This record gives sequence, C-alpha cells and structure tokens, in this order.
Amino acid sequence: MINKISHTITTKLSGCLALALLSFAAHSAELAYVTNEKDNNISVIDLASLDVVKEIPVGLRPRGIIFNKEQTLAYICASDSDTVQILDLATDQVIGELPSGADPETIALHPHGKIIYTANEDDALMTIIDIESRSVIGQVDVGVEPEGLAVSPDGSLAIVTSETTNMVHWIETKTNTNIANTLVDSRPRAAEFTKDGSQLWVSSEIGGTVSLIDVASKKIIKKFNFALNGIHKDRIQPVGIKLTANERFVYVALGPANHVAIIDTKSQEVTKYLLVGRRVWQLAFNHDQSLLLTTNGVSGDVSVIDTAKQKVIRSVKVGRYPWGVAIRQLSK
Repeated sequence: MINKISHTITTKLSGCLALALLSFAAHSAELAYVTNEKDNNISVIDLASLDVVKEIPVGLRPRGIIFNKEQTLAYICASDSDTVQILDLATDQVIGELPSGADPETIALHPHGKIIYTANEDDALMTIIDIESRSVIGQVDVGVEPEGLAVSPDGSLAIVTSETTNMVHWIETKTNTNIANTLVDSRPRAAEFTKDGSQLWVSSEIGGTVSLIDVASKKIIKKFNFALNGIHKDRIQPVGIKLTANERFVYVALGPANHVAIIDTKSQEVTKYLLVGRRVWQLAFNHDQSLLLTTNGVSGDVSVIDTAKQKVIRSVKVGRYPWGVAIRQLSK
C-alpha cells in the first residue's frame, strides 16, 4: 500500500515537474524588447528569469517597435531622429534606416511582411514604406496628430487613429486612399482587429472609453467605460489594447490610473482591474499568451501579468520612460 502511494505521489510530482520544465523552456526561448524614450535604448528581458539581460543603444526617443515576420530584425520608431531604424537581432546592431517622415511614433507591418506603415504625428500623415527598397511608396493625409495603427488580418485595410481629430481613418491598402472616417471619443490611441477582421477595438485616452466598431458598417456597436475606487475619472485614460487569441478577454492599459482593465467579451463587461506600475502605456503577450507585459512610463518598469491567474507576478526595472514592447520567440 505504501509503495502504491509513493508511486502515485512520485508520478504526480514528475508530471508537475514536467509541466514546470515545459513552461520554463517556453519562456526561456523568449525575449522582450522594451523601448526607453529617455535613455535612447532598448532593455531586453529574458522571460525565463524575468531579468534585464542587456541594453541596446538606438536612436533618439524610441517608441514603437515591431519585428519582421522571421523575427530576425526589429523596426524601431526613433521619433526624435525622424526615422525607423532597422536592428539586426543577431548582432544587436542598427544596420539601416527606413524613411519614415517626421516624428514616427507607431508602426505596423502588412501581413505579407513587405510593407510598413508609420504614423507621422507632426505632419498628419500615414507613410507607407517598401522594406526591400527602403523607399516611401505613398503617403495618406489623415487627421491631426495620428497615433494608432492597425492592419486588418487580410491586409485590405490599414487603420489610423488621429488624436486631435478624434477619428478612426479607414485606409484601403490597394489604392492607399482614405475610404471612411469614424468619430470616436476624445484622443483615440490604440486599435486592434479581431482575428476574422470583422470588428475593431479602439481606445480613447481622454474620452476614457474603448469603442468596439463593426468593420463592415464602420459604426460603433458598443462603448466600454471604466471606474476605479479612489481614482478620479480624469486619470482613467485607456491607451494600449490586447485581445487574447480566443478573443474571450480584452486587456486595456489605463495610463495614469496605473491599472490594466480586463473586459470579458462574453458578458460584455469589465470584470477586473489589475494594479501595475505608474502610467501604464503599451501591452504585449508572450507567444502562448501565458504572460502579458506592460510598459509603465513614469515608474520606469515593466509589470508581468500571469494571464491564467489574472494576477501581476513581477515588476522588472528597465530604463527611463519605457514606451513600446515586443516579444521575440527564439525557437519554436
């Protein structure tokens, strides 16, 4: 009987150990790249240890960051250098630039991986860049202070949000023309399509809301509001948005409210608020979405959220005013 119990315990422990090792292996193959506006560099976090393992110097005031499809290169909006820099992730060296126009802030990659879109805040433009030739192939006039960017899953639409005009601009990528505008609440920031491209989520920073938009009609079908005990509504400023892969939950960074809100898409309600660092800005999932990272500009750190528990598990100190974050999978 004792031997049987011992065998059962050993088997269970072995199973738990195996799961833990699998989880560790998955995270150890991932690095988070965080742009630091004031330090002009990138902090690299190993997701296994949750430590900063290196810092990479880049251009002035780095903000938006994305990878190419192969995750061998990073494209970084060096806003005060008026360029998008190309970072070789094997050598950690800047190997070139893309002509972004003035003050690039955010950046998006077309699904085919050959074209990059940037928002030029100072010039009220969306710039379209061919990566191979490193040349501008088009510019589209949009509203005042364009900020957020998103590309539909089929690549047919590019979205730009303009902070001062308070609009979502719908750009047909085949012709690079603005085909429609949707008025949202004050100072729209981030935008993200659902997986099938039928809906678009948009945050409005000063309006304090998130709008869910039907893509076919370009009309708002629901607005979400947020309320936190002890925090004035003017400090609740939605910025970054991330949808889970199954689209059950939407995570929203609430800026100077220092919380991330969780929207349950099934109940269409805000179900939880997670306390993170000061002035939470952008969000990024790791590849199995077991972790969600937040950049907290004023406190100069990254909060790590366990998505299964919906709980903050670690704060990682990075550089001054972290803004963007992208997570690289080293092996599959």
